[in-house]
Amino acid sequence: MKFGFIGAGNMAGAIIKGMTIGTNSYNGEDIFITSKTVTSAQKLADACGAVAVKTAAEVVQESDVLVLAVKPHVLASVVPALKEEIAARKPLVVSIAAGKTLDYLADLLPEGTPIVRVMPNINAKIGAATNGMCVNGYVTEEQKAVVRGMFETIGTVIEVDENHFGIFTVLAGSAPAFAYMYMDALARAAVKAGMPKKQALEIAAATVEGSAKMVLESGEHPMALVDQVCSPGGTTIEGVAALQANGFEATLTKAFDAVLEKDNKIAGKK
Repeated sequence: MKFGFIGAGNMAGAIIKGMTIGTNSYNGEDIFITSKTVTSAQKLADACGAVAVKTAAEVVQESDVLVLAVKPHVLASVVPALKEEIAARKPLVVSIAAGKTLDYLADLLPEGTPIVRVMPNINAKIGAATNGMCVNGYVTEEQKAVVRGMFETIGTVIEVDENHFGIFTVLAGSAPAFAYMYMDALARAAVKAGMPKKQALEIAAATVEGSAKMVLESGEHPMALVDQVCSPGGTTIEGVAALQANGFEATLTKAFDAVLEKDNKIAGKK
């Protein structure tokens, strides 16, 4: 099976590296890449043992699975120009463009095209992405398995109802930025108290990692775990009370709503 990527940006690079040098699950010679700047495609291809080609049409002609890895606003100009090649080759089309629905993609592609939407996140760079996936009615179980296999080389894959895809985008696509901000703020507070930044950040990141594992593996509600950490009259409850008094949860909700609103605008939703 051959895979084609239109776009050679950070996320395409993370996926291709995960498929090849990260896990050795796929042969680089079966992966074809093109981009607006030929040099970026060639650089990525050289790093992964893949094949860089000059045009998107060439990628389509070689691909059983075609990954659209361009910015959302570029899809409307790139994809219609490839309709003839896509109709002839009949690849499984995978889009990683934020906010662009299956219906939107279907309008750009030949009728009957099997389409998969995937939302990876930045943690794909280290093989720890949380990838959301939804499909249209033309995608078979076998094709879903192919896409799942591709994206499991960079993390976990969760099938999500498309009606919830915008929500998933916030939780998995944008929330890593919130988590990074939280860890940095915690480390800066430790610096203020006298600890070196590097050590403080290492401790903060390890604590967040362990806390996430605790939620996932214990099955306990996060607030039940908060209660377990907070001794009556102790130190932790003072910090929890300060966070709540200063709008910690409300601020996160506002951030969530702002991302979802933007995602809906990109998708053309009211």
